[in-house]
Amino acid sequence: MNKIFGVALALSLLLTGVTFGQVKAKDGVYFAQDSAFGSSGWKDQVVLKVAGGKITEMNWNGVSNLAGADKKTVAAAGGYGMGKASKIKAEWDAQANAVAAWVIKTQNVAGKMTKDGYADGITGASMHVDGFFKLIDKALASAPIAKGPFSKDGWYFQAASDFDKASGWKDNVMVTVVNGTLVDVLWNGVSKDSKKKSKLVEAETGKYGMAKVAKQGEWNVQAVRVQDAILKAGDPAKIPLKADGTTDAITGATLHPTAVSLALQALKAAR
Repeated sequence: MNKIFGVALALSLLLTGVTFGQVKAKDGVYFAQDSAFGSSGWKDQVVLKVAGGKITEMNWNGVSNLAGADKKTVAAAGGYGMGKASKIKAEWDAQANAVAAWVIKTQNVAGKMTKDGYADGITGASMHVDGFFKLIDKALASAPIAKGPFSKDGWYFQAASDFDKASGWKDNVMVTVVNGTLVDVLWNGVSKDSKKKSKLVEAETGKYGMAKVAKQGEWNVQAVRVQDAILKAGDPAKIPLKADGTTDAITGATLHPTAVSLALQALKAAR
């Protein structure tokens, strides 16, 4: 009976992605994010650290296409709204921390959830967690993030000081730093006109209007090229800007790349 129980226990642990507390990934820091923004406007991200064959650190967060701070910051400030709607009356950031803590404690990377993907038996969490555990799989299946030039990891947001007088838009940028490396750049903006959504959403839905006058494409198309250039450089300081803030260093982008200067300001706190 003991031998049978031992085999069953080993099989159970294997099926949940855990073999006596060991994670099948080499030591390092890992990152993954959703491939697109969800219907809520959020793109979730997961950062985790593996040391000695175990997950020792875990952070679940997200960035929005609606031009603002990271998901945990928004939730902590009461701007997400889960606290009122949740059956356990806990805001998104608190529940995300609880789920991450559960993974570190149990080393279970397969998750514990209902058939429809909600947390089941995870103290302090009742929200949908299926996507989170998929991101863990995605992160651990990728290469660890190499050590980069920045000294502090995190999510850094910077907005322009005022609305542009000509366009009525105020640009902003959100950058994600993992293991000292810049892993994500999100350039966006908000309008003086409260009826308009973010610059990114307006452009993606064909309401921004740059495609009609710009040979290089709509604003969101060119914005991706600027974001990619910053990521490839590894540091916005490496992208030369002219006195007027423009640059010839980014192929396929003729717009004013305010994301570069905004990223420089945002990353001051990470250096």
